[in-house]
Order: sequence, then structure tokens, then C-alpha cells
Amino acid sequence: LKDGAIIEEAIYEAYGPAQVAMLIKTATDNKNRTFGEVRGILTKGGGKTVSEGSVGYLFNQVGEIEVDIDGLETEDVEMKFIEAGADDFEIEDGRAWVYVKLAELRAAKESLEKENLKIVNAQPTFIASQKSEISEEDREKYEALLEKLDENDDVVEIYDNLK
Repeated sequence: LKDGAIIEEAIYEAYGPAQVAMLIKTATDNKNRTFGEVRGILTKGGGKTVSEGSVGYLFNQVGEIEVDIDGLETEDVEMKFIEAGADDFEIEDGRAWVYVKLAELRAAKESLEKENLKIVNAQPTFIASQKSEISEEDREKYEALLEKLDENDDVVEIYDNLK
């Protein structure tokens, strides 16, 4: 930055309403300030921060490739995903999210590009190893908490274990 500040990435572990496991990824020039702000938002929203490792073990870091498959045959693209090394994939409304081992992200992306598939995004992400469901009332509380966290300029990404 112009003033010489260094931006650091930090991931905070937390539980939201109804014990929703959360990883909150931030980019900040002041970790103490950001932690205080995130903790305050969580507390007001029915959640709490927890010590490192308390929630992190519930998630696996993987490579995620978002692919525009609008107008393509689903069976054809599924085979291309498998051939590219996909561990899993989801398809919805002309988009696909392909999940690969983190170390294989670049190779899988290049393989899909060689198949003339349009890559929208490719990045590391966290996927919950077990998904959970919550009541509609708790979901509303959780979504309100997400909105407040999203309003914080330092919050980059939020991962959770909801279905």
C-alpha cells in the first residue's frame, strides 16, 4: 500500500447460530483490529470465535474450478471433469464447480482449458467434510450474521458446513 502497510491474510474459526462451523478468511493491515471487529459481529449475531483448530479440522482445503458449461451436454463435460482429475463436481444452471486436490489445481485447470471449456475462476477453497442442516429460524439468523460479516471490508470469504 502507499503508506507502507502490509496486507496479511488471516483465517478465523468460529461457530455461528445453531453451531454452524465457520472459517472466516480476511485480508487486513491490522490483525488485532480485524479480529476484534469479527469477534464483535459474531457475538452480536449469536456466534463466537473459537481457538485455532477447533473448527478447521472440519474442512478440507481443495482446488475449485468454476466452469461455464451453458449449452453443453452434461454427460460430455462430466467425462472431461473426471479425465481432468476431479474428485467431485456440482452442476447448476449452466455452471459447474469442479473440485480437485489442491496440488492438482493448475494441471486440472489446464486440462479443462485444452478441452475448450470456459474457466470462470480457479482457486483454493475450503469444503466441509460433513454438512449439517439447521432450522429455518436459525438459517435466518445465520444469513443476517453473514450480511454483517460481509459488510466488513476486511472479510474476504466465509466458509461453512451447511448443506
